[in-house]
Amino acid sequence: MFQRFATYFMRGLLVIVPAAAAIYVVWLTVTTVDRAIAAIARRPVIPGVGFLLTVALIVLTGALASGFAMRWFFGAIDRLFQRTPLVQLIYTSLRDLIDAFVGEKRRFDRPVVVRVADGVEVLGFVTRDDLASLGLPGQAAVYLPQSYNFAGNLIVVPADRVRPLPVDSRTAMTLIVSGGVSGSAAVSAQA
Repeated sequence: MFQRFATYFMRGLLVIVPAAAAIYVVWLTVTTVDRAIAAIARRPVIPGVGFLLTVALIVLTGALASGFAMRWFFGAIDRLFQRTPLVQLIYTSLRDLIDAFVGEKRRFDRPVVVRVADGVEVLGFVTRDDLASLGLPGQAAVYLPQSYNFAGNLIVVPADRVRPLPVDSRTAMTLIVSGGVSGSAAVSAQA
């Protein structure tokens, strides 16, 4: 009887925890932005208005950045941030990372499997085919996202140890980030 109770309890946690975490993150974002707007406006706001205004501001900024006149302005800001010590390191790293995922210069579009030792392989994405400019000819740069985390490792391996995966990038990233739990059916179906 206790084992059945424990099994049901664990299954309940597996259903409730991810849903509760997602709801909490959305709620926290909405309330934080709403509180900030209420503090600036010095009056209560309708719950969720701040979140909608934030989304609208991001979309408007993206639309303005696409226009010719504003490209110069955003380019000037970009150049300023790239020339400022310390800010440059943080700004360019974040800009390049975001651009690699959703920008015009997507870098995580080549999923591969890399043999790191006999019988040990890891999944990742080739970000550079050749590192001769770093004095590493014949070496490839492979990014290894970490499971359940927004981080990863970049490894340098002989290019002949890198083998393309027969899946799309989204499927590979889902599989890796979920620790092999999500997307496995799609990988099996495509393999």
